[in-house]
Amino acid sequence: MYGREILVAEDEIKIAEILKDYLERAGYRVSCLENGGQVVPHVKKNQPCLILLDLMLPGLDGLAICREVRKFSQVPIIMITARVEEIDRLLGLELGADDYICKPFSPREVVARVKAVLRRVYAPPPTRP
Repeated sequence: MYGREILVAEDEIKIAEILKDYLERAGYRVSCLENGGQVVPHVKKNQPCLILLDLMLPGLDGLAICREVRKFSQVPIIMITARVEEIDRLLGLELGADDYICKPFSPREVVARVKAVLRRVYAPPPTRP
């Protein structure tokens, strides 16, 4: 799991750099994209183990990206956004996001949530006694 990539789709460069630094310190390989139009092709080609997805990206917004990715992949998606209204959170989760984090956030909490989602999604099946 740690050899595979986490994709950070975030157009605010400082936020993307902070997330990348914290995730790399936690042992993950990280790629960053600023334009939403690049995300779906990147996911198809590189098959990341998790996507941190901003909702308000240029080119293609995060909700449209989530909708498109869910047509061909069950990769875990954690949405990170300044949209804090309940309807936005509900819509993101209904479209297939695994978690939703509102800005401003703690980078350590993001790493903890990434670890939790990856543990759940990539855990080996339980053995029967």
